Amino acid sequence: MKHKYLLFFLTFALGYSSEAVSSITTIAYMKPLQAKLSKYTVPQEAKAAGIYPYFRAISSEQDPEVVINGRKVLMFGSNCYTGLVNDPRIKEAAIEAIKKYGTGCAGSPFLNGTLDLHKQLENRIAQYIGKEDVMIYSTGFGVNLGVVSTLTGREDYILWDDQDHASIIEGRRLSFSKSLKYKHNDMESLEKQLQVCEPDKVKLIVTDGVFSMEGDVANLPEIVRLAKKYNATVMVDEAHAIGVFGEGGRGVCNHFGVTDDVDLIMGTFSKSFASLGGFIATDKEITNYLRHHSRSYIFTASITPASTAAALKAIDIMEAEPELQENLWKLTNMALEGFRERGFEIGNTSTPIIPLFVRDNFKTFAITRDLLEDGIFVNPVVSPAVAPHDTLIRFSLMATHTPAQVEEALEKITKVFRAHGVIA
Repeated sequence: MKHKYLLFFLTFALGYSSEAVSSITTIAYMKPLQAKLSKYTVPQEAKAAGIYPYFRAISSEQDPEVVINGRKVLMFGSNCYTGLVNDPRIKEAAIEAIKKYGTGCAGSPFLNGTLDLHKQLENRIAQYIGKEDVMIYSTGFGVNLGVVSTLTGREDYILWDDQDHASIIEGRRLSFSKSLKYKHNDMESLEKQLQVCEPDKVKLIVTDGVFSMEGDVANLPEIVRLAKKYNATVMVDEAHAIGVFGEGGRGVCNHFGVTDDVDLIMGTFSKSFASLGGFIATDKEITNYLRHHSRSYIFTASITPASTAAALKAIDIMEAEPELQENLWKLTNMALEGFRERGFEIGNTSTPIIPLFVRDNFKTFAITRDLLEDGIFVNPVVSPAVAPHDTLIRFSLMATHTPAQVEEALEKITKVFRAHGVIA
């Protein structure tokens, strides 16, 4: 009866159309959660405008060239900096692991999910990175979530760069520790925060090694110096640095010669290792505690046999074939020089991650659409991931790109940016 009365009142007494009445009554009779979330219409609006840039389905291997909607497109949005994701040797290693171990582990490493293959990978990474012990997690996100949230207590401190990866931010949000943010790569700001901390408490500094959106590199030598001065612990996320920096692609800690001074080194298998999963490399006192307290490790099923074998093979290839890393840097320098010469704003990057600043949400989406139509796949980065005035196109390189492909991308991106009035 109440429903019928509302329909009568809206239709006749207030003069609403039948369509409006239908919409209003649908929201009115939703559960509170659905009613609240129904107000989020940004994706629908972007789709209606023809500029929605997400979930673009790829129907081929993720190589420098991929197939989308039956058409070949140059891929400049991948995080596989080594370009190994379609390497036949890695595929074969994954296939052989499935034949021996099956497709999954059906449990967490804490209980029934530890394979001898997992222990082999942990030992291999420990040797590769140069740390005493390693734990492997099912995802890189799970590493940061489980490590950052677990290590420190209520009276301790987590100090983090304001452009750290979302997984680090979620980890510190789950922690009961005091959270102190310092300005991006600003060592004076970091020192001021360290001075706030009580001297006898644990102080964990957590930073990306290479920052994932804008491609700049953390000032690790200075972070290490400050950590020694204030007796702090340092954790570095090497997700976007492994395969790029350091001997054999070991990352920025190796590149700067501070591996021994950095207490915890995190990495992921989903990028240069061409697989899925992640790891934390540190000393045995820390891993002993994490193995028995880190919830995203204890309560998540183990990394699959195929992913484990793929990561193992990727390490072998990265060490044996330095020409991959050498070619990546040749292409990176070519692209950096090309974008600068054409008048692009690319910030402080010095890596294969090149931000092309647009500084407008709508234009960033529109440029992404136009580039895909012209055969170039790139990723848009818009608010709330960055501030509205910092929106950008994220252009990233793989070692398996060719100079001709990079030159084609430079020309097409320049044309589209000029058409939208972003560069002169």
